[in-house]
Amino acid sequence: MTPAIFKAFLLVEGFPEPVLVERERNGFLDLHSHSFEVRALITRGQMEITIDGDSQSYGLGDTFHLTQNQVHSERYGSDGVRYLASRRQPPPN
Repeated sequence: MTPAIFKAFLLVEGFPEPVLVERERNGFLDLHSHSFEVRALITRGQMEITIDGDSQSYGLGDTFHLTQNQVHSERYGSDGVRYLASRRQPPPN
């Protein structure tokens, strides 16, 4: 997927403008979660996300989705990773 198509998808789905995220090569984040929902597009490098023991690799042009409070870990490739991430906050109560 291209950044332009990704941004159009986000707009249709009600996600805000994405931000650029860069992570160091061979880095990782242990189990954690976010208080928001995430849709992201890999624009450089590679990363692996593990959810409930199931790992998935993502590279250039791939997208991933994490639901609010979804526990996961992340590992970044030998060249690190760069991705566009849109973070949708939950609606106020």
